Amino acid sequence: MNFGPMKDFMDRLAKTHAPGNSISVYKDNKEVFSYQAGYADLENRIPMTEDKMFNIYSCSKVATVVAALQLYEKGLFLLDDPLYEYIPEYREMTIQGPDGQLTKANNIITLRNLFTMTSGLTYSSGTASFDKAREATNGKMDTVTVAKYIAQDPLSFEPGTRWQYSLSHDVLAAVVSVISGKKFRDYMKENIWEPLDMKSPVYHNDAVHDKMAELYAFGLCSEEELVELQIQGRGNTRGKIENLGKENVFVFGPEYDSGGAGITTTVGDYAKFCSALANFGAGPNGERILAPGTVDLLRTSHLSGQPLADITWQQLRGYGYGLGVRTLVNKAAAGSTGSLKEFGWGGAAGATVLCDADLGVSFFFAQHMMNPDEFYYQPRLRNVLYTCLEL
Repeated sequence: MNFGPMKDFMDRLAKTHAPGNSISVYKDNKEVFSYQAGYADLENRIPMTEDKMFNIYSCSKVATVVAALQLYEKGLFLLDDPLYEYIPEYREMTIQGPDGQLTKANNIITLRNLFTMTSGLTYSSGTASFDKAREATNGKMDTVTVAKYIAQDPLSFEPGTRWQYSLSHDVLAAVVSVISGKKFRDYMKENIWEPLDMKSPVYHNDAVHDKMAELYAFGLCSEEELVELQIQGRGNTRGKIENLGKENVFVFGPEYDSGGAGITTTVGDYAKFCSALANFGAGPNGERILAPGTVDLLRTSHLSGQPLADITWQQLRGYGYGLGVRTLVNKAAAGSTGSLKEFGWGGAAGATVLCDADLGVSFFFAQHMMNPDEFYYQPRLRNVLYTCLEL
C-alpha cells in the first residue's frame, strides 16, 4: 500500500474545494492511513488536525439505519411493517399532487420505505406541522414528537413508487426511540458509540464548538473577484469563502436528535464505525454491532424500476440504494475501480463514508464546506483509495 496519491489529492482539495480536510482509512480493522490537509480555521491559519470535530450531516444516516437494524435483528420489527404500528399518526396519509390537490394515499408507509427513502416524505422543515411541534414542545422539539407532527404534512407520491431524499431517517430515529424506549442519542451511545470505543460523537454540538473545524461555504462574487481569487492561488473556486459558524441547521431544537443529519464527531472516531461495517459488523476492538448477514442486507440494492431511476445525482451513477446507503451495482457506469456492493453515503458539508466489506476496507473523510462538489471529489476519492491499496 502506498497512500502518496491520497495525500496529494487531499492537498489539492484543500487548495481548490475546501480550506481543510481529514481522512482515516482502515484495512482489516486496522488504521493504515490518516492525514489532514489545509486549515481548520482559514481566517486564523490554524492547521487541520486529527482531533478536530465536524458536523457530518447526512453521514449520520448510516449510523441511524444501523441502529434500527440492531432492533431488526432482535425480531422487534420487520421491514414491511406499517409505520403506523409504531407511530399511529401515520395510519392515514394524504398526497399533494402537482396542482396542489390533496388525495388520500392508497399505500401505507412501511419501515422499508423509511430505510429506502421511498416514503413520499419531503425534506421541508418550514411547514405548519413544524410550527405546531415547536409550540407543543415549548421549543424543545424532541425527536418522537416532531416525527408525529410531520405526519400532518402531505406526501409527494404514493409510498413505495418513487425515491426522494427526505426526512425519512429522522422518522426512523423516532421509531428506534419508540421501540427501544430510549432517547435516540442515548440508544446510539449505549449500542454503537460505547461498544466501538467512540468517545467524541454528539447530537448537540454547543458544548464542543471549541473543538470543531470552522464551517464554510462558497459565496457569490463577481467575475473580477473570482479571477483575483484564482490569481491568489485558490484554484477552481466558485466564489468567496464565507464562514457560516458552527450551528447545525438540521437540529431543530435542544431535544431533537436528528437521525438524518445530527452527528458531530472526529474523523478518527467515525472511521471506527465505518470499519466495523466493512468487516461485516465487527469493529476494530472486536465488538460486534451487526451480524454479517445484516450488513449484507444493508448493502444490497432494494430498488428497481422507477425508484432507482429517480436517483439522478451525478456522483451516484452506477449505484443502487440499499437500506440507507448507496451501493455499487454497475462498475462501468460508475467508473469505479472498486468492488461491487461498495457502499456508503455523503454529507452536506463534504463528509463521506466508504465501506468495502469484500476487501475489509473503509474510510471516513470529512471537510467543512456546505457546497462541497460531491460529484467532483467523491468518485475521485474512491478511485484514489483503490489505487493506493494496490501500489
